[in-house]
Amino acid sequence: MRLNVVGYLGLLGFLGLLGLPTGNLGFYGFFGFFGFLGAFRGSGSDERVEQNINRACRNAFFLFTLAQVASMVGIVALRAIEILPIAFAVLFVVSMVAFVFSYIYYDKRGD
Repeated sequence: MRLNVVGYLGLLGFLGLLGLPTGNLGFYGFFGFFGFLGAFRGSGSDERVEQNINRACRNAFFLFTLAQVASMVGIVALRAIEILPIAFAVLFVVSMVAFVFSYIYYDKRGD
């Protein structure tokens, strides 16, 4: 039985500690990644889990790609380059949420 590699995303939660010395509140959002550490407690990784992870990654990738293109077109059309960091952060959060909800959906569906 292999280790579930999704649990390694939980290590990104330690980036939230950068918010303390820098004073940047945006780093505190990384604490949400600690939830992925729960994947290490699972029964391991089997073919169905890996298939569900791959499907969820596919959904998140397509959503991120389409939203990135739309945001770039909007930023260029409006000539508002100052919103690029905000757009990038929002797209990152949206892609992670899409991954989590897609994985939950495929896991509950059970095929």
